[in-house]
Amino acid sequence: MSDEYGNDFVMLTDEDGNEQEFEHIDTVELDGQVYMAFIPAELAAEDEAEVVILKVVPEGDEEILASVEDDAEADRVYEIVMQHVEEMYDGDDETPVQ
Repeated sequence: MSDEYGNDFVMLTDEDGNEQEFEHIDTVELDGQVYMAFIPAELAAEDEAEVVILKVVPEGDEEILASVEDDAEADRVYEIVMQHVEEMYDGDDETPVQ
């Protein structure tokens, strides 16, 4: 599935029609659902970002990204994403572990 989303950057449109570029940071499968996590693309390394969690939902012959309405569901996915991010960094200099 993740091959379909090969780009690291995507344009997302909010409910008000505003477009913003985001960087895809992780894809998580939980309880048979697929979720994708994003942060704003223009984020500086030292800035703290709000992580946007979206659910991959089938719509006809395609898949779309939809908001996660259930706070508990979003929190579970967020915890997994943060665990993956922590595993990528060694914690000392914020450089990805090779």
